Amino acid sequence: MNATSDIVQKLWGLCHVLRDDGISYLQYVTELTYLLFLKMMQETGAEETQLPEGERWGDLASKDGLEQLNFYRALLLSLGQDAASSRIQAIFANAQTAIKQPRILNKLVTSIDGLDWYSAKEEGLGDLYEGLLQKNAEEKKSGAGQYFTPRALIDCMVALMRPQPGELIQDPAAGTGGFLIAADRYIKQRTDDLFELSEADQSFQIHQALYGMELVQDAHRLLLMNLMLHGIESEVSEVNP
Repeated sequence: MNATSDIVQKLWGLCHVLRDDGISYLQYVTELTYLLFLKMMQETGAEETQLPEGERWGDLASKDGLEQLNFYRALLLSLGQDAASSRIQAIFANAQTAIKQPRILNKLVTSIDGLDWYSAKEEGLGDLYEGLLQKNAEEKKSGAGQYFTPRALIDCMVALMRPQPGELIQDPAAGTGGFLIAADRYIKQRTDDLFELSEADQSFQIHQALYGMELVQDAHRLLLMNLMLHGIESEVSEVNP
C-alpha cells in the first residue's frame, strides 16, 4: 500500500469518529473537506496569502474543548463571506459543521495533524483527495456515487476523445470533477506538464481551458477543492435552478 492509499484509509476511518456524533455518510466528506482544506493550505504554504491571520489551521489546532468548536464554527462562517479568494469563498459558501461534541472535533484535528503529510505531498495531494472521494462513492449508504464516475471509465473516455491543448473542454454536470481532471492530466502528460507550450498557451490551459457546472452545492464545493488540488484554476459554476 502506498502512502496515499494508507492516508485515505486513515481519513476514511475518521468517518466513523464523525458517525459517533450522529453525522451521516452523506455529510462525511463535506465535513472532512473543511478541515482538510485548512490543513492542506498549511502544508502547501498557501495559507499565508490565501487565509487571514488568525483563521488558519494552527489557530484551530491550538485550541481545545468548547473554545475550539466555537472558533471552528465562526471560522467556517468567516471564510464563506470574507476570504480573499472567490474560490475559497465558494468552497465555504453556507458552510456549517454538524459536529456537536468538542471531543469529536479535537479527535479529527489531532488525527489529521498526525498524518504523513510529507509523503502525501510527494505523491500529490490531488490524488489523496481523489482517493477519498472514490472511497465515499464506493460506500452505497453515502449516495455519492451519482457524483463520482469510476475513474477507469473516465480515463477510457478521455483517451478516446484525445483532448488537445488550446481546446475548450466543458462538463455541464461536473460532479466532483473527474472528467475535467482526467482531460487536464491527459494534456499535461503529452506536453511535459505544459512546459512544451508557449507562456500564453500555458495560461489558457490553467485558467480557461476547462469549464464545468454543478447543481448541488455540496458537490460543487468538492469539485472546487478537487480542481484546486490538481492545479486547475478554470471557472466552475454552481447552477441555481
